[in-house]
Amino acid sequence: MRDVRNIIKNAARLGASKELVRKAVGKYLEPASQTGEVLEWCKCHASDIKDWIPLDQASLWEQALSFAEKMTLEAEATLQGLDVQLGGGGHYGLLYFLVRSIKPSLVVETGVAAGFSSKAILTAMHENGSGQLFSSDFPYCRLEQPEKYIGVLVDNNLKERWSLHIEGDRKNIPAIVSELQPGCVDLFHYDSDKSYSGRQFAFNALEPFLSDSSVCIFDDIQNNWHFRDLVKSQTRPWKVFEFGGKFLGLIHKASATSE
Repeated sequence: MRDVRNIIKNAARLGASKELVRKAVGKYLEPASQTGEVLEWCKCHASDIKDWIPLDQASLWEQALSFAEKMTLEAEATLQGLDVQLGGGGHYGLLYFLVRSIKPSLVVETGVAAGFSSKAILTAMHENGSGQLFSSDFPYCRLEQPEKYIGVLVDNNLKERWSLHIEGDRKNIPAIVSELQPGCVDLFHYDSDKSYSGRQFAFNALEPFLSDSSVCIFDDIQNNWHFRDLVKSQTRPWKVFEFGGKFLGLIHKASATSE
């Protein structure tokens, strides 16, 4: 009952009623996914991420793994003291590696929660000495004052490079792209609404703003056919990697023959 009361109270306080209704209705309207077949497709196309890392960047990859291991321990200590359940992070070791490697001027991510991915991206930007992160999230309305938990893992000294939007992707993404120029996004990380329509909306909105050398990452692609359909419709190189018992998909913007 406390969760229900919090949802009602926060929906009114944050003006989030429409977004909550959209999410609830969307779950019923979403076509039934052939999860088993999607999972098999992911397994068949998955490759070892270590084989994808260039030899001349092997040391940077090891550094990224060390960063992720240390960050996991620090995050566990922080979250244990909060007494709330927040979503986990994506492959933040990979995100740290990519930001350190490609040195993006601008990154867009969806899905923040505690801030695992956000912290990895912002830490790498801090070490690069350049970059700006735009993030889209929506509070866990079942919690008391849920907005205070968004990005709780992100250190204050990293936030000067961070623009955080918390009204849900349908509002946040249009607001974010209104501030951007075409071709300016070098890295796009999707880890929010896992529905087919949610992923499609976000990618379609961001695609005109992707740079010629951009990288796009979709987490939890085993949930539905969106990633398979996306790569079939384009000529960009792509990869599938297993991480934490799930799968992520990676796409390059550069023109090439897909697998």
